[in-house]
Amino acid sequence: MAVPHVIGDAYVVAKRNLIKIKRVPDLLVFTTLSPIMFVLLFAYVFGGAIDVPGGTDPKAYREFLMAGIFAQTVIFGATITGAGLAEDIKKGIIDRFRSLPMAPSAVLTGRTMSDVVNNVLVLIVMALTGLLVGWAIHSSFGEAAAGFLLLLVFAYAISWVMAWLGMLVPSVEVFNNATFIVIFPITFVANTFVPLDTLPGPLQTFAEWNPVSAVTQASRELFGNIPAGVPEPTSWPLQHAGLYTLLWSAVLVIVFIPLANAQYRRSTSR
Repeated sequence: MAVPHVIGDAYVVAKRNLIKIKRVPDLLVFTTLSPIMFVLLFAYVFGGAIDVPGGTDPKAYREFLMAGIFAQTVIFGATITGAGLAEDIKKGIIDRFRSLPMAPSAVLTGRTMSDVVNNVLVLIVMALTGLLVGWAIHSSFGEAAAGFLLLLVFAYAISWVMAWLGMLVPSVEVFNNATFIVIFPITFVANTFVPLDTLPGPLQTFAEWNPVSAVTQASRELFGNIPAGVPEPTSWPLQHAGLYTLLWSAVLVIVFIPLANAQYRRSTSR
């Protein structure tokens, strides 16, 4: 099938998913309320109990925090892909798609691309919330844009993992439970909310190689939010955080795009 035809079909599917958000605004509201709650909770409730280099200035932790909140949010945002596909399979919509004269890959490509748009909207809301609580970007416009782009690239790669998983499990409820069990610990056993040197030995080693730590570290560096006095990372992934994030993103895309498309061809309504 011609590439322009595939792109056109993917655009139609992506538009369908974005129209769904427009018609059911609750989806976007609750997607944005959760990260706003995390920002406010950590900034004003837990932030006072967490020490980061930078003295007693409350802005020190808030600036440290925001990159971690961004990373956690776009990863959780990527789960919308899997939940949406699980729901479409359950309702028989995937069967209808497969009966239409359209590129099979367009359904998954359109689904993942629409969720990138959703993540962009969420990042904008979060960035505005961060500015209100005292977060600031101390780098150039280009570096800040690169930080946000890196977050979206990593989230896009994760969305393909979620697409595969969403078509593999029997229901949306099972998908939500399974992803929460995995995503919650990997986003917390990282440098997202606390400095790595506060973690015990085994957890610190895991966190250093955790790709969530890498995308958080890279974003902090690009936003200019590394607190003064923080020692240089000693592990390779955090010394080359941007490269490590891109490597993980490439591996996930290479592995899970074929797996997700193969699972799509096998999927039927439940």
